[in-house]
Amino acid sequence: MLRKAVFSLVVWMLSLPVAAEVLEVDNAQLERLLAAGVPIIDIRTEGEWRESGIVPGSKLLTFFDERGRSDPPAWLQKVQGVAKAKQPVIVICRSGNRTRAASQFLSEQAGYQTVYNVKGGIRAWEKEGRPLTPVTSAMAACPAGAAC
Repeated sequence: MLRKAVFSLVVWMLSLPVAAEVLEVDNAQLERLLAAGVPIIDIRTEGEWRESGIVPGSKLLTFFDERGRSDPPAWLQKVQGVAKAKQPVIVICRSGNRTRAASQFLSEQAGYQTVYNVKGGIRAWEKEGRPLTPVTSAMAACPAGAAC
């Protein structure tokens, strides 16, 4: 009887979705992840990218527009072109606040298993004197909701 109960419990546990993780990372950890080839998505607006620059190698995919609106399904289609759900992905914004919503969406609703949220966002990166790349028109030509 006990063996049957244990077997049933194991089968039930295996049917549960794989637990997703949202991990907060600092800039030193971010640098290591980037060096390991983990893709980074900058979810800020075009104006913010132009104002400060971006972390080199960032994919520019706005999550919330200037009015605070978002279209998660359309955004997810673009993210899937950068990283699949089984691959780790990094998200960054100005201060780390908007990426919490994007990270939770990716992990809880889109099935991404490992999402890294950058603590302090681009502000902390810049404050530490880490490298930034200016945004070109071609890089910023993919506004929120567009199919790029």
